[in-house]
Amino acid sequence: MPKEATVSEPVKGPKSYFPSIEAKYGKSIDEWIAELRAVAGQKHMDQVQFLKDQGMGHGHANALVHVFRAEHDGA
Repeated sequence: MPKEATVSEPVKGPKSYFPSIEAKYGKSIDEWIAELRAVAGQKHMDQVQFLKDQGMGHGHANALVHVFRAEHDGA
């Protein structure tokens, strides 16, 4: 049985960038995921470039695309 996350456990991996992405770029993660749907099925780096073209930094874009592809894009 998988261990459930608790409030005291820090978020790890790409999702650890989510609070700073929301603060820096003024959109929620759900809003960014909705925008990425426009490029669903494209290559990872094309999706990263899509976000960079909207002013997002490479590291933040890469983290968001990683989660999008794992949880929403089916790629």
